[in-house]
Amino acid sequence: MQMNYRIGQIVPSSNTTMETEIPAMLLARQQIRPERFTFHSSRMRMRTVEREELASMDCESDRCALELSDANIDVLGYACLVAIMAKGKGYHRESERRLRACAAGNGAAAPVITSAGALVDALGIMEARRVVVVTPYTKPLTQLVIDYIENEGYSVVDHRALEIQDNLQVGRHDPSRLPGIVSQLRYSNADAIVLSACVQMPSLPVIAEVEAMTGKPVLTAAVATTYAMLSALGLEQIVPGAGALLSGAYRRRADQIESGSSRE
Repeated sequence: MQMNYRIGQIVPSSNTTMETEIPAMLLARQQIRPERFTFHSSRMRMRTVEREELASMDCESDRCALELSDANIDVLGYACLVAIMAKGKGYHRESERRLRACAAGNGAAAPVITSAGALVDALGIMEARRVVVVTPYTKPLTQLVIDYIENEGYSVVDHRALEIQDNLQVGRHDPSRLPGIVSQLRYSNADAIVLSACVQMPSLPVIAEVEAMTGKPVLTAAVATTYAMLSALGLEQIVPGAGALLSGAYRRRADQIESGSSRE
């Protein structure tokens, strides 16, 4: 039985959070489960969160998948939600297929997770049809994210765009500000709160606080990606201190969805 897993991540060159929060969650899981994880990254050039630069960066993802496949990784995560969503509705499916083919063509087939696909899939698992969303992006990019999420069958009932264009500054955003930002949103009729629709904006330290403050389940792009990685590896989707999605509360629902997919 495999006990050691190599986690591969395709990361924007200016991202400083994905290689912090994903390992933090999986290392926390090591305290309660026997599996062990190592972390490996390949980078795509990107400094400013603008649509043109995001598109240019995405073109490098195939190279990154090929490089990571040289390490024979067990799962590959594409760590930029907005780059996928800015390419058009449903693009995460195309990206995942292409990157899987890159790894398989190098003799190292591995499941591929995009943070964009992981987020919309997680909303389905949580049966969260109505959500509020916080993003660090400009208003036009945030609208692309909203349109993408709504195209997948969900309703964004309120949102906040922080309009931070420098990706390094996104990574330096103080997560302690997020509870106050959420408190200004109309979340009473929402099924869940997307505290950070961005894997670069830190949010992990305040997930529990926002859940307690709002009485709503809270997820982030990084939490959803971790959940999807564990699922792809066939492991229990449980991480202590990472919010409702990784609490184990949705295991039965996830099993039902997976069983339904296997019958199609």
